[in-house]
Amino acid sequence: MTSRARTFGSAASAYERFRLGYPDELVDLVLEYAGRPVRSALEIGAGTGKATRAFAARGIEVTATDPDAAMLAELRRQVPASVTVVRGAFEDLPLTRTYDLVFAAAALHWTAPSGRWERVAALLGPDAAFASFGAPLRLADPGLAEAVRAARAPFLDDDEVPSPDGTPEGAAMRWPGTELIRSDAFTDVRQVVVTRRPTLSASDYVGHLSTISAYLELPASVRELALAAVRAVLPDRVTLDADLTLHLARRR
Repeated sequence: MTSRARTFGSAASAYERFRLGYPDELVDLVLEYAGRPVRSALEIGAGTGKATRAFAARGIEVTATDPDAAMLAELRRQVPASVTVVRGAFEDLPLTRTYDLVFAAAALHWTAPSGRWERVAALLGPDAAFASFGAPLRLADPGLAEAVRAARAPFLDDDEVPSPDGTPEGAAMRWPGTELIRSDAFTDVRQVVVTRRPTLSASDYVGHLSTISAYLELPASVRELALAAVRAVLPDRVTLDADLTLHLARRR
């Protein structure tokens, strides 16, 4: 997992171009859950700042953190000047101040499990809120999804990240909600699904795949072959199952 987490900087511009942003509905759900004005927020693993932008647009003073210099260079080009940018892994962030909200967008699974929730709690003010959200983008057409799996199989068996705590795919409560429920530091754990069914061009979908860690770990020549094999079986446009799973919790 650690090696895969370090692959994104090599594709920072593609990440910014091809990864989907986050809808207003998701931000509304987080702020409604907070139940009070959110003036400050910390993002864990901000990448190129897609989620940072969504929350900063609400007038929140966001501190965006990421360990990768290339990702943060792209982030700085995209976010407003009001955003504070800090280079650093979650595990190394100083616990010298607290925030009204701590959030992670498709990034929490890259953090070290040991002490994860104690660190999150230490970064939150009393009764402050935590949010984690994300989901893999999957082809909505099962037949097409199977054709893509077959096309990439000679190069890559699986392109998704397994659940960090082994929670099975069909479980009612998904990770990290499973861990939040077990943590003594949090209460009022909730899981909400935000439905998304975007349609992309085949080239944009392949561009998205090129930013996924499983592909980025491949040697460049093998990655090009794998992506070309996938593109060959795609129609001109594809519809995705891109539902976001949002987990919310409150510091005790």
